[in-house]
Amino acid sequence: MNFLELLGYFNYWVFAIILTIGLYAVINKVNLIKKLIGLSIFQSAVFLMYITMDKVEGGTAPIIQEGVEDQIFSNPLPQVLILTAIVVGVSTLSLGLAIVVRISECYGTIEENEILDAD
Repeated sequence: MNFLELLGYFNYWVFAIILTIGLYAVINKVNLIKKLIGLSIFQSAVFLMYITMDKVEGGTAPIIQEGVEDQIFSNPLPQVLILTAIVVGVSTLSLGLAIVVRISECYGTIEENEILDAD
């Protein structure tokens, strides 16, 4: 595999790097806010993967035009699913932040190890 073939998989390399960064933050950080940020980074990597996979060579938006035959359309389903996933992700993040606020009010900290020691 030469360099140009590796460059052809650029979007997958970016996906893997962003996914790894997000997973690292979720697993290794003890601060709950940093864990939520890592979860958002992880989720963004998944969005990137789905968006880059749906591209069809020579494809256009799925709008039928009169007089044009043999059109190739891109699949609109991944974009619709990603829009739904973005809404769910924002909702999940806001719920997580609300839970972190309640934990901070109860324990006086958002560090995971200090919370476990307090219990």
